[in-house]
Amino acid sequence: MNMFLNASKIYRLMEKVYVKNIGISGIEPPKDSCNDKKCVWHGKIRIHGRIFKGKVIEAKHKHVLVEFYRYVYIPKYERYEVRRTRIKAHNPPCINAKEGDTVLIGETRPLSKTIHFVVIQKLPSVTGAIVEKDSEGLKQ
Repeated sequence: MNMFLNASKIYRLMEKVYVKNIGISGIEPPKDSCNDKKCVWHGKIRIHGRIFKGKVIEAKHKHVLVEFYRYVYIPKYERYEVRRTRIKAHNPPCINAKEGDTVLIGETRPLSKTIHFVVIQKLPSVTGAIVEKDSEGLKQ
């Protein structure tokens, strides 16, 4: 090893980041590491139960508010209606989701009075073509 490397480079070469296998296939761990006990990847939290995909509408210091929509069938009217669900979730520092991000959240043990979910992964945002409706039909 070169003796002129500074201490921070040597520390980064020696550092090994422990990443836990959370048991869900197709999900990659974050590139950053953290020392959060409530992190799925680097802490002691396990995922069990339901997993949802939603959009972050509010991001505070260590928690986020995730919103997603679902269809509910109404038998009386033989129609579907759209219902909105908002869930508070813990946001680990290694993921650090911001407002407008699409995230994957998983159910865990109660972390506080209102938080029972944790952010597992930040999904890539889909930027599709803007569709405008004119008098002739749909226009892209």
